[in-house]
Amino acid sequence: MKKRLFIMVEGEDDVRFFGRLIKPLIAPRYDSIEIIPYACIKREKVNRFLKSVILMKNDYIFVADIDNERSVRDKKQILYYRFSEIDGGKIVVVIREIESWYYAGIAGSLATELGITDTGTTDDLTKEDFNARIPRKFDSRIDFMFEILKSFSLETAAKKNASFRFFTERYQVYENPV
Repeated sequence: MKKRLFIMVEGEDDVRFFGRLIKPLIAPRYDSIEIIPYACIKREKVNRFLKSVILMKNDYIFVADIDNERSVRDKKQILYYRFSEIDGGKIVVVIREIESWYYAGIAGSLATELGITDTGTTDDLTKEDFNARIPRKFDSRIDFMFEILKSFSLETAAKKNASFRFFTERYQVYENPV
């Protein structure tokens, strides 16, 4: 039986990433998929929403950046404290921030096309690092993000970012995981 999937994300960069890249890949498994930015929603309302998703026997993925926490476990502890209805098995922690997932998907040919140097691992890439690497030819970071998503390489991203690889394997995002 198919059901609804709610992908709870922090902000608009996450909405863009999951909406343009992930949602089309996993859509056949669900009747519908909604992406909801939770960072600006009151804690009580997020808790009520999570409770209703569970009661309706639907599914959710709760995505959070690790930010400055020491470990995934520490980040999950913070989320348990903030959101009493959260299920630890539904949490995906992005290391370090969603920008690291964007940058991980830049394969060699796209890097050349964008005029940037191909990088190794992006596990420690922060929002500030990402912003500093935006080529001058882009009017905004959003334009740069859209350009990355047009030619995003799932395989390359899974090689360059451990938390992205974890996510793709856990949710079977594509046929041939690394």
